[in-house]
Amino acid sequence: MPAQFLINITIAFLWTLLMDEEAFYLSTFITGYLIGIGIVLIMQRFFGSQFYLLRVYSAIKLLLIFISELFQSSILILKQILSPKLNIKPGIITYEHNMEGDYELTTLALLLTLTPGSVVMEVSPDGKIFYIHAMDVEESREALLRSIKTFEKAIMEVTRN
Repeated sequence: MPAQFLINITIAFLWTLLMDEEAFYLSTFITGYLIGIGIVLIMQRFFGSQFYLLRVYSAIKLLLIFISELFQSSILILKQILSPKLNIKPGIITYEHNMEGDYELTTLALLLTLTPGSVVMEVSPDGKIFYIHAMDVEESREALLRSIKTFEKAIMEVTRN
């Protein structure tokens, strides 16, 4: 992936230099970058990995999923806090994940912890099970499991080929 990006930037700079303009114009550089995307896409079979813009797209999608989950869980927490009677049943959920490697595991744990209402308390010694404290186990268990699966899928799209 870094090689594809560097080749694309190199093509953009060469395009800018070969246009023989008296100044550096961003529009010329962007045109060269777009031409470089086309060249890298045509040469894709020689790189042995997926096209780098697909991974960038997956990272942006993961960010948007996180923002959406953060917003939804914040509204749920806000409803709980503003209700006249606090009617929650906190508890601990165990979840066996499909992450491979420390990077994926840490990313999933951080995304879950940053989402209001859930905290990853501990990871099992073998690294396959999360112990998650949920603010309201009865109502939010299914939503929490659904968001974990969504995060897992999005993280795997970013980190794996």
